[in-house]
Amino acid sequence: MYEQEVGTLQKITDESSRIVFFGGAGVSTESGIPDFRSADGIYHQNYKYSPEQVVSHSFFMSNTEAFYEFYKEKMMLLDARPNAAHLKLAELEKAGKLTAVVTQNIDGLHYAAGNKTVYELHGSIHRNYCQKCGKFYDAAYVKNADGVPRCECGGLIKPDVVLYEEGLDQGVIQGAVKAISEADTLIIGGTSLVVYPAAGFIDYFRGKHLVVINKSDTAREVGAELTISAPIGEIMGRIKVR
Repeated sequence: MYEQEVGTLQKITDESSRIVFFGGAGVSTESGIPDFRSADGIYHQNYKYSPEQVVSHSFFMSNTEAFYEFYKEKMMLLDARPNAAHLKLAELEKAGKLTAVVTQNIDGLHYAAGNKTVYELHGSIHRNYCQKCGKFYDAAYVKNADGVPRCECGGLIKPDVVLYEEGLDQGVIQGAVKAISEADTLIIGGTSLVVYPAAGFIDYFRGKHLVVINKSDTAREVGAELTISAPIGEIMGRIKVR
């Protein structure tokens, strides 16, 4: 299945030397991390508060305990491991064919797989800082804390993730835009291209090949040369790096 599409993707990969991968939640579903908008995604589950409300800056500040209850259970899945898509992207980077990964995910799995140049647009669960003194804490400390995690100085610890009502990091934006604008191939995977401003970054692509690998239709037409409606790990795992 998908032999023709995989063959086309293989040809594109073989002739490319500056591939950039732009990914979203669908990249990590094969690692057991639920996405947001699919039928069994986080946004379709029942909670006391809507997920959009919980992961907002104002909710974090006004209802910190409820925020962390949701965040630890639904967003800090620390046992998740890289899948075939993450591993293939790391292999492509090591071979000098992929220049960067631009991800909307906060799970850190691209780094875990071995990628070095990763622009995490929405931050990472693996970085957490005291709002009072700035001390760093890892994900395990936050996950295992009883209730709201506190610094040894008494300050409130906040995850280095971009919540609703917060802006993206300018340095990350600049790096991602530069990488996309210099790419000869852009592979968009595991994202419905709903979340802005992140989804708008692909407009900076001026290269030769544009590929979309996503189980469902994207929210916008991007003029892809190749579209594959399949799980991304299943497709990327079949690509040979040469």
